Amino acid sequence: MLNNRKILITGGTGSFGKKFTEMILAEYPAVKRIVIYSRDELKQSDMRQIYPAVKYPQLRFFIGDVRDRERLKQACEGIDVIIHAAAIKQVDTAEYNPTECIRTNVDGAENVIHAALECGVKRVVALSTDKACAPINLYGATKLTSDKLFAAANNIKGSKDIKFSIVRYGNVMGSRGSVIPFFLNKRKEGILPITHKEMTRFNISLEEGVRLVFFAIENALGGEIFVPKIPSYKILDVAEAIAPNAKIEEVGIRPGEKLHEEMITETDALNTIEFDQYYAILPSVSYMYTKEDFIKHHNATLLNFGFKYNSGTNTQWETVETIREKIKEFVDPNFTI
Repeated sequence: MLNNRKILITGGTGSFGKKFTEMILAEYPAVKRIVIYSRDELKQSDMRQIYPAVKYPQLRFFIGDVRDRERLKQACEGIDVIIHAAAIKQVDTAEYNPTECIRTNVDGAENVIHAALECGVKRVVALSTDKACAPINLYGATKLTSDKLFAAANNIKGSKDIKFSIVRYGNVMGSRGSVIPFFLNKRKEGILPITHKEMTRFNISLEEGVRLVFFAIENALGGEIFVPKIPSYKILDVAEAIAPNAKIEEVGIRPGEKLHEEMITETDALNTIEFDQYYAILPSVSYMYTKEDFIKHHNATLLNFGFKYNSGTNTQWETVETIREKIKEFVDPNFTI
């Protein structure tokens, strides 16, 4: 699938970009080029230490910002596949710096689309978030806008051989700024601050997130938002798994934060299909394919009326034990209670 392909990853020095790079190199040894596109020279320098040029000549490191369309076009020359992972992701950062968030998450998405169309790219997969579903904060609203831009891009491609799709998933275990590494760091203090005792979240590993992107690259018809079937966890179970003897300090829900996250609303479900390990929210407007085309292509079925995919009403749940096992497997192999 990715052998002999040239791939560009925006935000390539982030948690996802590093795992994606690791898995491509391991599973597609004949990959022609991987371009790491990001604006942080220190993170690129750190990543080059892991992948020295003498051993990994197929890696390229481009300093650039997705806000800069011309620089992005330079980086996209000859590229076959774009993975768009660059974003301002912190909810509170976006609330305090709304214009900056819009410039990166919305204008940056538009720049990626135009660069892909102008440079002959074949596949584009954009990373979304559960916060883009019925958003109540600016971060979620910008990512929903980004999702709509990428889905609609399929309608303006003309005769170009290119497909745009999106993947949407929940909290990634061990990613920067997420709750598990935060709790692991705080447990030595004997106190774990949590926002609300009833809070739930979806849970996915970085590897599962990369697998979802692999699936989208190979299977997208164009315009789908792919959503994985993954378990939820209760925040109190995460606290119990990491520091069972720590004191719990409830600090209150932060501005723009939900008690439970959603990935498919009841309204979304009217236009969503189900198959194997995934759901796919279909584009609201598609001039290329009908709903029946998507169903046939994916060998899928439409969701039942009234379905919703919410972390609080999910049918799959992590337990304290499975959380501990996954922390050891995906976050810290030396983890012990």
